[in-house]
Amino acid sequence: MPCDRQVLVCQYTNCVANDSQAVLAAFQANPVAGVEIAASGCQGQCNMGTTVRILPDETWYARVKPEDVPEIVEQHLKLNQPVDRLLHPRFHPRFSF
Repeated sequence: MPCDRQVLVCQYTNCVANDSQAVLAAFQANPVAGVEIAASGCQGQCNMGTTVRILPDETWYARVKPEDVPEIVEQHLKLNQPVDRLLHPRFHPRFSF
């Protein structure tokens, strides 16, 4: 089955220190048809880890915790509505923490 979207979960140093392995595992535990979940190298946003990027949407999430994953899965991946409170302010400047 071809994938419509890809979820990249950073697994580089700072993100790992911010529990990115658990974030990746949470996405893997909540599969969605047509969505590929993948570990990534550094995405250049080390101060905002754990960084999650959704392609081809070019939606960037910052400071994602494992407990945030079900909301991203339901709201963004299933309903096509980004989770505003987690959007990275550098890429989505109308939203801030």
